[in-house]
Amino acid sequence: MSNKDLLDNIKKLREMTGVGFKDCKIALDETKGDIEKSVEFLRKKGIAKASKKMSRTASEGLALVKQHEDQISIIEINSETDFVAKNQDFINFCKELSELNFITKSNLDKLNETKMSNGLLVKDNLVNLIAKIGEKITIRRANFFDNLKGMNFAYVHSAIEKGIGKIISIVKVEGIIRGKNEDLGTKLAMHIAASNPLAIDKDKINQEIVDKELEIIKAEITNSGKPKEMAEKISKGKISKFLNDNSLLNQLWIMDPKKKVSEILIENSLEKQIKIIDFIRYKVGEGI
Repeated sequence: MSNKDLLDNIKKLREMTGVGFKDCKIALDETKGDIEKSVEFLRKKGIAKASKKMSRTASEGLALVKQHEDQISIIEINSETDFVAKNQDFINFCKELSELNFITKSNLDKLNETKMSNGLLVKDNLVNLIAKIGEKITIRRANFFDNLKGMNFAYVHSAIEKGIGKIISIVKVEGIIRGKNEDLGTKLAMHIAASNPLAIDKDKINQEIVDKELEIIKAEITNSGKPKEMAEKISKGKISKFLNDNSLLNQLWIMDPKKKVSEILIENSLEKQIKIIDFIRYKVGEGI
């Protein structure tokens, strides 16, 4: 078999089974290039079963954050059960993935093609881990915050280890002075983890979400038997509350509910106005 034919067969076998390059080559070598026998060979080895897991739902897992020189990366890796999320092989895989995610600046395409410490690509190690553990495992999402503007702060809620948990938030803030008022950055990250805002300000909340909420509010009021004129007035009040409750600047500060986040920023500003530039919040499995 020519090198081209071998590579073509390996590609075909990988697509059929979801198994890594090295194991596919071994299978083809053992079966003298017979695709069907190679599939059987991999199934007997317990490797090909990995691809059959991919139709299941993976909504458990871990989120991990990596911070260095005021740059931060975050990644979520999902499993089917919380039991697997506590498996040491899974945790070790996630830890190394978090390091590589920082290096690739959360580019998942690059990450999947990056070699891990054992010499195999991330995507091949992922398939091997699925085969070993027997559950669907997916690399769901990742984000990267550079250090070009503002300062970055992260918070891990109920961390199982440093930088590892189920809820992680990151916030980029401008106007904070290191050594003076930087504790506010961590508090903002804590607030985001607890209050789960949809956007920094009201006008940045996705209009589709707002329209859907308004539709639900109007239907609820109409079904309660209120007159149309009253329903319109009530719905305006309710949607205004929804926008305030879900926009970071207008939320009540978790550490002093008598004040809004926007007021806290003004109170803590020193040489220049503190401004929230960006934020992200991961809750493992949310939205799956």
